[in-house]
Amino acid sequence: MSASATHRPLGRTGLSVPPIVFGTSCLGNLYQTVPDATKRALVSEMFRHCPAPVVLDSAGKYGAGMALEVIGNCLRKLEIPPDRVVISNKLGWYRVPLRGPEPTFERGVWAGIGHDAESRISHDGILECHAQGRNLLGDGYGIRVVSVHDPDEYLAAAPTAAERDRRLAEVLDAYRALFSLKAKGEVAAVGIGSKDWRVIGEIAEHVDLDWVMFACSLTVHTHPPELLDLIARLHARGTGIINSAVFNAGFLTGGEWFDYRRPDPVADAPLFAWRERFLAVCGRHGVTPADACVQFGLALPGVVAVALNTGNPERIARNVASAATPIPQAFWHDLKTEKLIASGYPIGG
Repeated sequence: MSASATHRPLGRTGLSVPPIVFGTSCLGNLYQTVPDATKRALVSEMFRHCPAPVVLDSAGKYGAGMALEVIGNCLRKLEIPPDRVVISNKLGWYRVPLRGPEPTFERGVWAGIGHDAESRISHDGILECHAQGRNLLGDGYGIRVVSVHDPDEYLAAAPTAAERDRRLAEVLDAYRALFSLKAKGEVAAVGIGSKDWRVIGEIAEHVDLDWVMFACSLTVHTHPPELLDLIARLHARGTGIINSAVFNAGFLTGGEWFDYRRPDPVADAPLFAWRERFLAVCGRHGVTPADACVQFGLALPGVVAVALNTGNPERIARNVASAATPIPQAFWHDLKTEKLIASGYPIGG
């Protein structure tokens, strides 16, 4: 399988990415401590099954930088040539010493890490995060793609409108710093990663973003027309679009969590009913729910890749295949007929 046959341009960045890019939060011990051997096997399988260049999406937030350290160590041990990998680092969190028995930046989320992290979203703070990220990655590999990580959460934490305005100014100052890195040739593309798509739209009014990553926003369950309009506008501007968390945090494929919360069977009865009907249509057509979620997430014009994350090396091959596994057109037709997806969504005729 040649890269030219599978990779798509990431907007106007000059970079090309495969349909599946790999999230790396598991390398930072998300929810559980992952053995070093498993982490090496994960990275090895990524390069075994995905045509180069392979895209690894990381963040200073992942294990307070542990994921970046693991990526660098694994790439060197596997002797991966630098031109076979594109590393993306979402910025905004800076590693600091652990001052108590457990990290405070996201309690109960990261296991077995020996550092804490603090938010640094500002002109100088984002440059400090970038420099630290390069140091954590180590020799031999560079970070070509950068973004401000979860500015939606940073803005939402403002207690007043005035404080939100001040924080928005800091976010925009951070972008000025990142675009200065791009102007000097130190990075190739500047973007945003956010769970709230409305904040992506707000930032895009101020910043000519090279790329964006939507999380828990564009899924087979959730795809409001206002979001589709935003994606169409970004695509028309030449902004590359990556879609993340297309399973709504695992709920759509049978998991207990929906967008980082555990839904209540009574209060959220319509959500459970939607899933039951969706899984029933999948069963009738012999379609794997995960394949349906991935291909729905890739179908919209402008979306060039879906980011998937797993802690199981044996799932890497299946994740890569999910973008191309044949799905009958009748499946999409039935989803539209049963009003499970929007009738005008560009999939299935």
